Amino acid sequence: MKILLLSVTAGYGHHATAKALADLFQEKGAEVQIVDVYEYISKMIQQALAKGYLLSSKYTPELYRLFYDKTSQTKEKLNKMNVVKLVNTLGAFRFESFVENFEPDAIVCTHVLAAHLVSQMKQRGMVTAPSIGIATDYCIHPYWEDVLYMDGLVTASELITQTAVKRGIPEERLLPFGIPVHPKFNQRIAKEDARRQLGLDTERPVLLVMSGSMGYGDCAETVQHIANTGVDFQILAVCGNNKKAYQHLNDFLERYTGSCSIRVMGFVDNVDILMSAADCIITKPGGLTVTEAIAKGLPMILANPIPGQEERNVEFLLNNGMAMLVTKTFPLDEVLYYLLNNPVRIRTMRETIAALGHPDASEKLVTYVMHLVNERQEQQSLLKRMKTGTDNK
Repeated sequence: MKILLLSVTAGYGHHATAKALADLFQEKGAEVQIVDVYEYISKMIQQALAKGYLLSSKYTPELYRLFYDKTSQTKEKLNKMNVVKLVNTLGAFRFESFVENFEPDAIVCTHVLAAHLVSQMKQRGMVTAPSIGIATDYCIHPYWEDVLYMDGLVTASELITQTAVKRGIPEERLLPFGIPVHPKFNQRIAKEDARRQLGLDTERPVLLVMSGSMGYGDCAETVQHIANTGVDFQILAVCGNNKKAYQHLNDFLERYTGSCSIRVMGFVDNVDILMSAADCIITKPGGLTVTEAIAKGLPMILANPIPGQEERNVEFLLNNGMAMLVTKTFPLDEVLYYLLNNPVRIRTMRETIAALGHPDASEKLVTYVMHLVNERQEQQSLLKRMKTGTDNK
C-alpha cells in the first residue's frame, strides 16, 4: 500500500502532522512519501509562499488579519482563490507525472493549498485515489469551502461541524477525528519521571514556555516576566528557530540573580517529555502545539496569537474552558496568580481537556485511510473478476 502525504511549507505544524502520520503508516506496513507540493512544482513559488506567510503574519499582522477576515465572509464572494486556482491549474499538469510515477493508493493533505491542488486534479481525472484533507486548526480556514472534490476533511473537533456545514462543506464529508499528532504524545509519562529525565527538581513547579518553530512571540520577554514575579519556578524556554530570542535569554541569564531556574533551548525534538514534566504551558496558539498539549492533558496559557487562524484557535480553547489568555489588560503575572490560587480552575481545565481531546486522532485517521484503500481494492478486484467472467462467456 502506497500513501502520499502532501504539505506546504508555511509554518512547521503542517509538516509535523505529515511526519507523525508517515511514521504510523510505516509502522502498519505502508510505503510512504512526504512531498511539499510547491517545492516540487516550483521552488520559487514555494519560497515566496513560505516567506510571504512569515512576513505577512509576523511583521504586518493587521494586514494579514484583514485578509483573513475578508476571505472568511460567507455573504460576500471575493473570488478569493483566483491566484491559487491559477497556480494549481498550471502546477497540476506538472505534478501529475509525479503522481503517475508513485501510483499512490491514497493521498492525505495536511495543508489546504495542497488539498486544493489535489481537488483540482481529481476534478480533471488526474487523480483517482481516495484523498483526505486535514484542517490543522480549531476552525475552518476559508479556503476549505473551495476544496470540492476531496473524499473527506478531518477536523479538530465535533464542535466545529456546524461551522463547517455553514461554510458549505457537506456534513457527510467531515471526519471529526481531531488533529493528528505523533503517537508519542499519547504515551503517559509520570510528571516525576519526566522531571528526572530532564534533571529537574521533582517538587518545584515547572512552566514550559514555547514560541513555536519559527520563533513567533517574544519568548525572551515572557521568560523575563515570569522570572521577575518572585515565585520559585523552574522555567523551560523553547525558542524554536528564533536565534535572537535565544541570545537575549542567555544574556539575561548571565545577569539574573532571582530564584527561578531557567533552561534555554532552541529547536527541540523532545517536546513530549517537556510537556510531561510541566504544570502548565505558555505558548502561541498554533494548532499542532495546542493539540500536543491537549494530548498531554496540559493546561494552557495562550499569548501572541497570529491573526486569523490562531485567533480562532484562541476562541475555541477559551470558550471551551481549556486555556487562559494573556492580554494587555490581563498580563501574564496576573494569569499565573489566578492559576496558582485557583485549584478548581486547574482541575476543570484538565477535565475539559480530557473530555474534548482526541489523543487517538492519528490512529483513527490511519485506520480510516487504510480501510478506504482496502475497500477500493476489493471493489476493483470484484469488478475485474466480473469483467473476466463476462469476457469468458
